[in-house]
Amino acid sequence: MFFEGYGYHGMSFEQTYRCYPASFIDKPQIENGDKIIMPPSALDRLASLHIDYPMLFELRNAATERVSHCGVLEFVAEEGMVYMPYWMMENLLLQEGDIIRVKNVTLPKGTYVKLQPHTKDFLDISNPKAILETTLRNFSCLSTGDSIMVAYNNKKYYIDIVEAKPSHAITIIETDCEVDFAPPLDYKEPERRPTSSFPSSKAPVEEDPVETEPKFSPFTGAGKRLDGKPLKYEPPPVSSTVSSSSKEKLPSVGSGQSSSVGSSSQSSNRQSQGKLVFGPNANRSKDKETQKETKKEEAPKKEEEEAKFQAFTGKKYSLRG
Repeated sequence: MFFEGYGYHGMSFEQTYRCYPASFIDKPQIENGDKIIMPPSALDRLASLHIDYPMLFELRNAATERVSHCGVLEFVAEEGMVYMPYWMMENLLLQEGDIIRVKNVTLPKGTYVKLQPHTKDFLDISNPKAILETTLRNFSCLSTGDSIMVAYNNKKYYIDIVEAKPSHAITIIETDCEVDFAPPLDYKEPERRPTSSFPSSKAPVEEDPVETEPKFSPFTGAGKRLDGKPLKYEPPPVSSTVSSSSKEKLPSVGSGQSSSVGSSSQSSNRQSQGKLVFGPNANRSKDKETQKETKKEEAPKKEEEEAKFQAFTGKKYSLRG
């Protein structure tokens, strides 16, 4: 079955064929590129038209108005049929045996192309740039809106053609083309974690005012009697630091010693001023005088202390109740 016969009209090549995937012919290598296999009659017509090389074609699905571009690998297909990569049939929304219109075109050399992988697994390859360069050697042209297939390590990766310059369709044969990558379709931005409440090293740190603890002052409480009677006097407050006056009062417990020292000095003065004692009894007389004076001084102090505190003078109670 032939379409429009063999009579090609005009100065351009344009013909309709039925398309089939590469699995219908023993040519699996065409799946790794964008080249199709056409019948021998197409080669005769293209040769007579003096088509520029490399031969590039526009593929159009009239039913869906989907358009793509490709090159040609061989002219060995049956008449009225073309074989193409399956991923290209998916771009054109074609099924096995659907009609496709093929037209020869001339495309500008590409200077820029932007690619977007479908999955972020493609970026996990050790050297995705080298794999992409190797794969694109089997391609003749790129069209905006197409999804090309890159096979690597028994896995297929699909990449969208997002943008192309200087035209929506470009040829990448013998040209230096700048390649840019967009984030993969399944890429998700990492969630922003809440900033920590810890102050930064540069920010001024406000220190809490340190509360000064009251100093401990021993023996500052109120005194109580054992018999329960109220005190006739209140003890003076004692500060934590011992002053010179308190130092003078501390030896009041041993007032006998201090008074004896004072009395001895007074008695010695009196002896120096009054009568003189010679011989071995001189020291004894001095000691007797000092003892008398100390007893006189201690007597009124003891009386005062006894008057102030009297032990066991409270009420008595019986254990029987």
